[in-house]
Formats: sequence, structure tokens, C-alpha cells
Amino acid sequence: MLLAHKTAVIYGGGGSIGGAVARAFAREGAHVVVSGRTRSALDAVADDIRASGGTADTDIVDALDEAAVDTHADVVVDRTGSYDVCFCAINHDDVQGTPLVEMTWEDFVRPVEIGLRSTFITAKAAARHMKRQGSGVILSFGGRGDPLKGYHLGGLQVGLTAIDVLCRQLASELGPHGIRVVVLQTGGITEAIPDDVDFKAAIVEQIDGLTMTGKGATLDDVGNAAAFAASDHARAITATALNISAGAILD
Repeated sequence: MLLAHKTAVIYGGGGSIGGAVARAFAREGAHVVVSGRTRSALDAVADDIRASGGTADTDIVDALDEAAVDTHADVVVDRTGSYDVCFCAINHDDVQGTPLVEMTWEDFVRPVEIGLRSTFITAKAAARHMKRQGSGVILSFGGRGDPLKGYHLGGLQVGLTAIDVLCRQLASELGPHGIRVVVLQTGGITEAIPDDVDFKAAIVEQIDGLTMTGKGATLDDVGNAAAFAASDHARAITATALNISAGAILD
């Protein structure tokens, strides 16, 4: 198993993406801490993991609350003995479909602020313990991509690019302490789009149409890539994006 004897904390673990990553980590032997703000969603993921023979805890934590995240990191280490993998997958509350020049500043900047704040806060809390251990992996979503003509992504791509730069800087500072920092870059995950979203079929067609294979990354693809990136098999990978966009993004 890739993550045997590792403790992995997933913020936003009750969501579709966070849940997929939590399940993949557990399949690879990690003790998973599923964290977020909605108890029922966290319990559903943890129950799936336990039913499959994995180990999971659930904790209510707001990834935007620095004091709460710091306290929670201490609790995790006291409970499990280590803090080996940190993955931040909270919702960025972005607005898409509106041209930038027609958006309010608040709608534009929200995903930038949420993405940067949550990534910074969770990475900082994790790194405090990882530095003492001399090892650890910090993962997030990010990646730098070219603007897509005709696609109104609001502040989402700006925020993901900012996270990418933040993670590269963190990698340069934390590398000497044995800590790797990697972002996952996708061209969109169609399974993560709620069924009640307007024009879902058209959005799925657009995302898949940008790929070289005709199909974008699935939730399982994201989970498997995250598990690999968190494992010692990826020990030479840091300060970069793991591109799982099926060729939609060339970087």
C-alpha cells in the first residue's frame, strides 16, 4: 500500500472531490482524517471508508479559521502520532459564466481569497508538525493555464494560478525540511458538477471536448493521482503541478 502508516488530513473531505481523495488515501492504507463543516457529509465519507476496511476520523473544522486549523492539527498529532499528508479541497465558491467586465469585485475575488487563504492556513498548520518529523506532503488544487477563449471562469483560474505560485514558494522553503508541495491540475471534473446546474450537459461536453482523449479526469483519477503524489513513489516530485487534464492543459 502506498500510504501505509501515514496520517492524511483532507479539508473539504465531505465534498465530491475531497471524498474521492479520502477514499483513495484510505485504500492505500492511510489513516484518514475527514475534515469540513458539514457533519452528515463527513460521516458519509467516513462510513464508506470504514465499510471498505479503512480507518477514518471525522472532525468539524473550518479551513478558513486559522486558530481552529492550528488547534485541529495538534489534535490530529496527539490522536494519531503524526501528520504526514495535507490536502485542501474546500469549495472556492466561484461564479462562472459571467464575463469579467460584468462581474462584481466581490464575486471575482471570492475564489481567489478562499483558495489562497485555505491553502496557506492548512499548509502552515501541517508544516509546523511536518518540520519536526522531517517529512510530509502538502497537496492542493492549482496550476497555471492559458486563458480559454469563450470560457467565462471568473476568478477561478486566477485563484488557481495564485495557489500554484504559493505552493511553489512553500516548496522552496519547506524542501530542506523534507516536505514536498504539489498541486493537482485538471481541466475540470465533470462528475463533480451537481446535477441541478443549468446546462450541465453542455458544460460536460465542453470540458471533454478540450481534452486529447475525449474524456476529462474522473473523481477516481483525482484520488489515484493524489495518492501517488502523496506517496514515496513521488519523492522527487515537488514545486510543480501534476497535470491530469488529459491534454486539455499544456504547461
